[in-house]
Amino acid sequence: MKIVIIDDNETNLILMEALARSVAPLQPVTFLDPEEGLRETLRDGADLIVIDYMMPVLDGIHFIEAIRQHRQFADVPVIMVTAADERSVRRRALEVGATDFLSKPVDTIEMKLRLTNLMRLRRAHNLLNDRAALLADEVQAATSALREAALELVTRLAQAAEFRDPETGGHIQRMARYSVVIGKALGMPSNYLNDLLTAAPLHDLGKVGIPDAVLLKPGKLDPSELDVMRGHAQIGEQLLSQSQHPLIQMACEIAGSHHEKWDGSGYPRGLRGEDIPLSGRIVAVADVLDALTSERPYKKAWTFDAAREFIVRGRGQHFCPRCVDALVGCWGEVLQVYGAFPD
Repeated sequence: MKIVIIDDNETNLILMEALARSVAPLQPVTFLDPEEGLRETLRDGADLIVIDYMMPVLDGIHFIEAIRQHRQFADVPVIMVTAADERSVRRRALEVGATDFLSKPVDTIEMKLRLTNLMRLRRAHNLLNDRAALLADEVQAATSALREAALELVTRLAQAAEFRDPETGGHIQRMARYSVVIGKALGMPSNYLNDLLTAAPLHDLGKVGIPDAVLLKPGKLDPSELDVMRGHAQIGEQLLSQSQHPLIQMACEIAGSHHEKWDGSGYPRGLRGEDIPLSGRIVAVADVLDALTSERPYKKAWTFDAAREFIVRGRGQHFCPRCVDALVGCWGEVLQVYGAFPD
């Protein structure tokens, strides 16, 4: 352990250095010049400091004040060497952060005992800090593992919904990334975008509750069947409701609102404008874009120009104007997503 000793009297410095060396495992570093001692200590650190009070230019109290301004020295023990009758000095030293005192002339046995005790205190403090750091790392690792497991489960849940309603292989990956492109253009923070990327694929989770006769019907749905199909929004919302996790809460929002329309003509609740959650408004645009530009058994894929024109025409009616503007403004990124995640 490193002990820094500062005293402008060379005889005192030699004596205290010898006493410090006799207390294993202390390794003394000495300074006659307190300003030099301060610079070197701030640069190289210390486990224990012994400082004389009465020194020119920079006395012991000002030295302690300077050291304590740095967080890494907040708990380093500091012994001040003073005359026994300097009570006011000792009180001031305690106020600025002195840990202990030695009286002049220095008693060799007393100094060795004080150094031994403070060395043990410092060692215990270091061990406590190391343990706290280790526990923090372990908590962070455990939290990361839980988040990764949760993300994997959410992803697999989204894939399960796709198995029931097979559309295109890259659909959920593309529409989730289109959603992120829109969210980013809207200025949403990174944590929101990360959750959006994972939550958006759960938009059609409710289709697991739709009967096969309706879900997999090859032709056009009649009005009663269409009502059943539209029930998937509320089913998905119910499956994801009452969670305390922000990611699942966002997925619940999306499942229940991605078929709402800006003018209030959507379902399941007929929400209008800003009453529709932003996540649902974003996914509504992204989902329609990918549905239009993907080939289905019942239709050919639209060109991206045609799909963009359709979405722009729906601005302020079907779609949130801000989301449409964000999509159009980042059209190059949209095309990159399509190229990166083909069917």
